[in-house]
Amino acid sequence: MTEYRHRGLLYRALNPVFAGEPLSGRGAELYGGRFNRKGTAALYTALSPETAIREANQVGHLQPTLLLAYDADISPIFDTRDGAALAGWSMTADALADPDWRRKMTDGEKVPTQEFAAQLAEDGYAGLLVRSFAPGTTPDHLNAVLWHWNTGGSDRLSLIDDDRRLLS
Repeated sequence: MTEYRHRGLLYRALNPVFAGEPLSGRGAELYGGRFNRKGTAALYTALSPETAIREANQVGHLQPTLLLAYDADISPIFDTRDGAALAGWSMTADALADPDWRRKMTDGEKVPTQEFAAQLAEDGYAGLLVRSFAPGTTPDHLNAVLWHWNTGGSDRLSLIDDDRRLLS
C-alpha cells in the first residue's frame, strides 16, 4: 500500500458560483469528475497555483476563477506515481489519463477512474495524489483529489482566509 501524507499548502481554482462553500466539494458532487461519481463530494486541489489554474480552465479562454490556498494535514493519500501500487488495484497510468472519461460518464457507462477512486475511499483513503492531465502540464504538475477531509482525528484542511473574505 502506497500512502502519502500531505502537510502544507494545497491550491484550488474555484468557480465563483461556489465561493460561499470553499470547503464543500459541491461542484464535483453535482457534476462528477475524473475521480468522483456524481453525488460524491470531492475537492480537486493542486500542489501549485499554476496547476490549479490549468485544471480549472481546460477549455476555451480563462474564465472567472478564485484562486484559494488551504493549509492541509491529510492522510492517507494514495500515491498514483507508484506503478506497482496502481497495478495492485488493477489500474494503470494510461487508464488514469483516459481522455474519454467524461463521455463515458455522460453516456452512463462505468468510468474506471471513478470506480478506482470509490474503492480507495471505501478502503479508508482520504484522497489520491495524481499528475495533472490538463493541457500544458507535465508529470511534475500534481493534484491531490480529496474525498474525506476534516473528519476528525489528525486530518485538517483549512482555507487560508486571514481577512475572512469568503468565510463569515
